[in-house]
Amino acid sequence: MTDGRADLVGLLREEVEALLRELSEPRYRGRQVFQWVQARRALDTDAMTSLPRALRAILAGRVRISRLEAVRVQRAQDGTRKYLFRLSDGEEIESVLIPDDGRLTACMSTQVGCPLACRFCLTGLMGLRRNLRAGEIVGQILALQDGLEQGERISNIVLMGMGEPLLNFPQVERALRILSDKFGANFSSRRITLSTAGHVPGIRKLAASDLGVNLAVSLSATTDKVRDRIMPINRRWPIAELLKVCRGYSLPNRRRLTFEYVMLDGVNDSGDDARRLVGLLGGIRCKINLIPFNTAPELLDRPSPQERVEAFQRILHDAGLTATIRESRGWEISAACGMLRGEKDR
Repeated sequence: MTDGRADLVGLLREEVEALLRELSEPRYRGRQVFQWVQARRALDTDAMTSLPRALRAILAGRVRISRLEAVRVQRAQDGTRKYLFRLSDGEEIESVLIPDDGRLTACMSTQVGCPLACRFCLTGLMGLRRNLRAGEIVGQILALQDGLEQGERISNIVLMGMGEPLLNFPQVERALRILSDKFGANFSSRRITLSTAGHVPGIRKLAASDLGVNLAVSLSATTDKVRDRIMPINRRWPIAELLKVCRGYSLPNRRRLTFEYVMLDGVNDSGDDARRLVGLLGGIRCKINLIPFNTAPELLDRPSPQERVEAFQRILHDAGLTATIRESRGWEISAACGMLRGEKDR
C-alpha cells in the first residue's frame, strides 16, 4: 500500500522538474532530484545533499522513493543470480542477472504472470495477475544495482522476464524512457532488447515510437498449425501477419531483428522446419536464436536432442542466415528461459 505521496522512481525527468516548479524551484533542481533517484540511487530525500535542507524536508512530505523487497536471491554455478521480489500488494515477480563475456545482463519482468499461455513457459501457468507499473519495472533495475558486487555494472537490459511487454506498453515505454534518460541510469537503446510473443499491434506501437530499442520476436514454429498449439497468440495474429509487420519494422543501420525459436523434440525441430524457416525469413535483416527448451514437471514437451539442434542450425547457416544456439543459464535455480514465476505459484 502507498501513502499518497508521489513515487519518484516511476516519474519521468520532466515530471520531476514540473513537481519542483510547483514548489517555485528552478528546473535544475528537478534534474538534481531525478539524478539522485535514478543515477545515484538515493533511498530518501535526506540523502540528496546537493539540495537545501529546507527543500529536502518539504519533499519528504510530498514524495517517496520506493524500493522492491528482495525476499530471496539464488545463485547458480555459472554466476547467474535470480531475485524474487515482493511487491507492495503482496504479489511476486522474478528478475535475473546474467554474466557473460564481460557483460552483465538484467532480465526484467513487465507483468505479474502472463496471459499468453505459451506451452513451453512456466510463467503462463500463472495467468495474468496484473501489469507492472513503470516504477516497479524501473525498480527492478535499481534493486539489482543495489546488490551488485564490487566492480560490477549492468551493461544490458532484456525485457524477457515474466509477462508480455507489449501488453503493458504504456508503462513499459515510460520505464524505458526513465532508464535511458541521460541524467539518470543512461542506458543506451542499443543495449536494451524487448522480447514479444508476437503481439502485432504492440510491434506497430513500438515501431512508431522513438525508443529505438532492439526487438526480439518469439516465433518457435514454421506453420500456423504448430504455432497455434504451442503459442495461442498465433490464433489472433498468425505467422504471415506477424512476419509482415516484422518486414516493415524500421531498423537502424547495423542492427537486426532477433527471432527466438524454442526447440521442442518432435514438434518444431525437423529439417523441413529449418528449411521452411529459411523461406519465411528471407529478406528480413535478422538473426535467429535457437533456444534449448527448459523442462519442468508441469510442461509436457521435451528438449530437442543436441545433434538435431545443431543439424537445424547447419541448414540455417548453409542458407546464409545467422543462427546461434543459446546457452541455458541458471537452469538449476529455475532462472533460464521460460522458467520464471513467483514462489507462491510453485
